[in-house]
Amino acid sequence: MHDAWAPYDTYPALTHALGNAHALREPHAVTDTTPRGRWCWSQQSADALREMNQLVKDALAAGDTHDDLGGIDAAALTAAIHRYRSAALLGREATSARTSKLMAEHHALARRLIDRQDDYPRFTTDPRVPFDNNAAEREVRMVKLRQKVSGCLRTLTGAQQFRAIRSYLATAAKHGTHFFAALTTLAEDRPCLPTIT
Repeated sequence: MHDAWAPYDTYPALTHALGNAHALREPHAVTDTTPRGRWCWSQQSADALREMNQLVKDALAAGDTHDDLGGIDAAALTAAIHRYRSAALLGREATSARTSKLMAEHHALARRLIDRQDDYPRFTTDPRVPFDNNAAEREVRMVKLRQKVSGCLRTLTGAQQFRAIRSYLATAAKHGTHFFAALTTLAEDRPCLPTIT
């Protein structure tokens, strides 16, 4: 899962998922430039993504597992995906002239929503994929924040050690192990190793 940064696409053998936090922020900027009261393609695409996310949440709340979304409302999901794709196609058409820098940016967004139309809603077909990659970005952001605030991590070795510890603790927390317990068992040479299914 990533934010559509081009170098990630150099890994063609992997299945990609795109974080939808970006797919909601960017259309919001397009909507802000649309005259008040007019229909906006980007608002429809963002609303459709939000609806898909709610459908997945509802299926999980109703008892589906992160391995199976069999209880999802298939008709509602199909309709939301259709609205998402239709809006992006209309946006691509409406901005194809690219007569200004802003219109060119809007066109690039619409084109990306279409070109990556399987990667944005990946969370609807693979329930292990989260709606956005905010959790992963928070883990990376911590390193930069620590570097700015305390001036630490001035060497590559220090940064790598911090990253390894932070990654270990984040993984333990995601599997229900408190960080203190994870560090204690690690010090006793019994690291927390989650079961991979």
